[in-house]
Amino acid sequence: MTGVREIRELVRARSGRRRSLSDRYAALFGLAMGCAMLAQPVSAAFEAMAAPPPPEQVGAGLALVTLVFAGFLWAARTIGPVVVSAADAAWLLLSPLDRRGVLGRSARTLLLVSLVVGAGLGLAALAVTGAPDFLVWRLAGALVAGVSVSAGGMALAVLAQTSDPWDLALRAVIAALVLAAVVLMLVAGHHVPAAAWSAVPVLVSAFLVRQARSALVRIPARRLLSSSARAGHLANATVSLDPSLLSRLAEDNHWRGARLRSRPWPGLPAVFAPAWQEVLRLARRPARLAVLAGSTAAPALMARATGGDAVALVAVLVLVGGLAAAASAVSGARWDADNPALARLLALPGRGLLAARAVLPAVLAAVWMGAALVWLPGSAGALVWFAPLAAPALAAAALRMARRAPVNHAMPILDTGAGAIPTGPLFWGLTGLDLAVIGCFPMAIALVAGFSGVLLAVQAVVGAAVLAGYLSRQHR
Repeated sequence: MTGVREIRELVRARSGRRRSLSDRYAALFGLAMGCAMLAQPVSAAFEAMAAPPPPEQVGAGLALVTLVFAGFLWAARTIGPVVVSAADAAWLLLSPLDRRGVLGRSARTLLLVSLVVGAGLGLAALAVTGAPDFLVWRLAGALVAGVSVSAGGMALAVLAQTSDPWDLALRAVIAALVLAAVVLMLVAGHHVPAAAWSAVPVLVSAFLVRQARSALVRIPARRLLSSSARAGHLANATVSLDPSLLSRLAEDNHWRGARLRSRPWPGLPAVFAPAWQEVLRLARRPARLAVLAGSTAAPALMARATGGDAVALVAVLVLVGGLAAAASAVSGARWDADNPALARLLALPGRGLLAARAVLPAVLAAVWMGAALVWLPGSAGALVWFAPLAAPALAAAALRMARRAPVNHAMPILDTGAGAIPTGPLFWGLTGLDLAVIGCFPMAIALVAGFSGVLLAVQAVVGAAVLAGYLSRQHR
């Protein structure tokens, strides 16, 4: 018995587990529910194709589609993309079986994912550009172009898993896509070259897919094991509804392979030492700073793509982006909560240590929101004054999120008309967001209704009160 198929059939026969009618019913029911959920967005996209939008909305919409595709490639590179199950990684992957046969199931899954993502990208691109005439031909061309681009990108991610030169090429493609999104946001969409819808993506995609298929046998086993472990951790965190596992694993993996250099610290008071630790952590990750800087254009991009009609969504993007910027510099607070004995070695009072940890998150939140508000079109420049006043509340929310305990699955389950809701993950997800909502509520009103001096004064009081109250409560 030397074939992968024979071995899988033997394992399936010995396990005694066969697909029953209930399994097939569950699969068909899930497929039907997915189609029902996608029916409304797809119909709305077809309605949007009836008339071409203004040129500035076309450019912003294509920029959003380009950024989504760049995120798709980044996710594929981060996860693997070629992964196997834990059993296959422990047994079949290291056996003398044909590597292409062992990885065939994963390759077919990647192809299916590429088809679905490509169809979505093509439909989204056609929705933002409009199709006033020849809808069928335009739709067919958009779907072919989208599937070709997604399949080629997935094939490039597979090739990047084989060697470092291909990985460098994938990074260059992701950077080029981000740069293209910036250019599309600045220029009118009607100036996009028609070559983007030609046969070039199809030919390039076919070449990359063929290269990726032949490169399956050349993927190093260590890379397959590493990507499979990451995919397994992601699956466990998803099934157990505990996303905190991912952040902790990512932090551990980063420091496990890092080479630390000894440098003299500046002559700062002892209370500023924790803040300087966060500065050093952030400085060692320039890619994170680059992503934060580039993401400041996301609210302006959404505002231009929707023509100013989605003011509430733009406000949510500004506040969520500020919270994400603050949360990128709270690793020290997470370590303090996990290792209180190490935190006591700093010889700082609890309130002083936590206040020092809040300095950099507040600065990052203020800078990010200020830059995002500057990008916004119209009279949103006056709202920049809200950014430093709402930053303390976002810093408190980020610290609360970093110091929260793992999900408590022993909490009761709420039975609602829409189904059962586990309260453990629900309360875990709301921990930290509650402070952000309370502390930034005046700024949210100003983003929707417009600038107001009264709201500015209220924001100053509420933002400072939220941070002071959180620090005082943690000290007690």
